[in-house]
Amino acid sequence: MKIATWNVNSIRVRIPHLIEWVAQADPDVILLQELKTTEDQFPRTAIDELGYNMAIVGQKTYNGVAILSKQPIQVEQTMLPGDSSDEQARYVEALIGNIRIASIYLPNGNPVGTEKFSYKLKWMDRLIAHARSLLGLEEAVVLAGDFNVCPTNDDVYDPNGFADDALCRLESRARFRELSNLGYTDALRAYHPELGLYTYWDYQAGRWNRDEGLRIDHLMLSPQATDRLITADVDRTPRGMEKPSDHTPVWCELQQA
Repeated sequence: MKIATWNVNSIRVRIPHLIEWVAQADPDVILLQELKTTEDQFPRTAIDELGYNMAIVGQKTYNGVAILSKQPIQVEQTMLPGDSSDEQARYVEALIGNIRIASIYLPNGNPVGTEKFSYKLKWMDRLIAHARSLLGLEEAVVLAGDFNVCPTNDDVYDPNGFADDALCRLESRARFRELSNLGYTDALRAYHPELGLYTYWDYQAGRWNRDEGLRIDHLMLSPQATDRLITADVDRTPRGMEKPSDHTPVWCELQQA
């Protein structure tokens, strides 16, 4: 099973990119983030024509996550547990075959020193708690999406320049390590330990052309999913398209059980 995650930065704008990429990459499951649209405005017809089932958690103008799958989708969660008052569309979790998969759009958190950063850290604490509970199910679990965290200095082109950014702050990194230490494997790093492996390039100042990027999109696998991991990689092709998302797809392949 090929599972891909992609922050599309507005699905209604990027639907031509998605159609083109699916024709080339042919993933079995696609996790989308930053839809920037409500469920009723989601381009369902185009996704139907691609042959995917859909689970969508939308929000007008901001956020939004989705799971697209060639197989049937059994939705388990439409929000991250732990705060029933949280109305931001950042989490959807489903069973697809015998794999539990979540699409995650973790808060950015900037600027540091504001409620946005506090919200990010609290959200990460909730994610860690939920991820811990999922391990108790002893299932193959894939927690994937835009985590808005550069886990180490190896994941950012300018560590000094980003030292005080919410994506690289010690508090954010400590929580990402805590998630890993529960027993989740960073699928991309498992196959690509090299430097300069990025998933996001800012639109400004020619960052893409100079390959000055960040690695903030991750596929985190439970031990049962890690045992089935065949490979993982970044597909840079969509970032080079005309008027692209500032993120590009990340994917892994798991053996069928």
